[in-house]
Amino acid sequence: MTNALSKLLETRDWLLADGATGTNLFNMGLMSGDAPEMWNIDETAKITQLYKGAVDAGSDIFLTNSFGANASRLKLHGAEGRVFELNKAAAEIGRNVADTAGRPVVVAGSVGPTGEIMSPMGSLTHERAVEMFHEQAEGLKAGGADVLWVETISAAEEFRAAAEAFALADMPWCGTMSFDTAGRTMMGLTSADMVKMVGKLDPQPLAFGANCGVGASDLLRTVLGFAAAGPTVPIIAKGNAGIPKYHDGHIHYDGTPALMADYAVLARDCGATIIGGCCGTTPAHLVAMREALETRQKGDRPTLEKITEALGGFSSASDGTDGAGPEAAPRRGRRRKA
Repeated sequence: MTNALSKLLETRDWLLADGATGTNLFNMGLMSGDAPEMWNIDETAKITQLYKGAVDAGSDIFLTNSFGANASRLKLHGAEGRVFELNKAAAEIGRNVADTAGRPVVVAGSVGPTGEIMSPMGSLTHERAVEMFHEQAEGLKAGGADVLWVETISAAEEFRAAAEAFALADMPWCGTMSFDTAGRTMMGLTSADMVKMVGKLDPQPLAFGANCGVGASDLLRTVLGFAAAGPTVPIIAKGNAGIPKYHDGHIHYDGTPALMADYAVLARDCGATIIGGCCGTTPAHLVAMREALETRQKGDRPTLEKITEALGGFSSASDGTDGAGPEAAPRRGRRRKA
């Protein structure tokens, strides 16, 4: 299937994705507890500003403001009946921004987790998960998204449900999971497990990888795990801008633009093709990342020592792929994309 993203992947060695959604919207006045997806209707100028901030900083791909726009999450705000409307609006604003960028820019329809636990551990059935993801996918498709992009997923079952829903919508897609529990997802998957799972999916994603999690170091260790498992599709790296710190009633991420520039180059050297930021990543970080990717030569695959020297230590001794079980470690990441 030829589409905007596959065309870029055919002609470029790396692509720059966007940064945070929540962090940047909070900086624009979004209040904690509010549903950012409502701004797709109520604050269209600010969502336009969000997207343009990434594009003007050099992003080749940006994700729509639709992370929590599924029926389960919107029900918390009494808006479960507005799934199609809010997703369509998110993508329409993105389409307008991309079409006036003056260069190829990909609009990726963001699809976050349902917030429910899949059966048999929880009550969410596969059929209902597919239904919710499909409803969201159709709204994003109608609004003009180029690809769908499921992110911050913990369970293989939920990832597979999203893939099935995207096939029903006849849309190309990408997907990332969050590895934040001693190198594993919250539901226990390792980087090697994800490569095996992705290899069995039909249709295949255009790219897969990791987002959010703990810090940039941990995410790059996961990317090395992906590369070592020999995947057949490009790898995505979308790490947080450092570690969250609570200060004066707000959460701030301590990663500087210089640190994220180093992270971007190391991500490329680890084997990632699509490189972006997650929580805490602002346009200023993206500018530095773009400049570093354009000006620094590709290097050898970095060692773990080189990663920690540049970005700081890991949150756990093991990434889960060495046979060692998960070990207790401070949880420094956030489950919600910010």
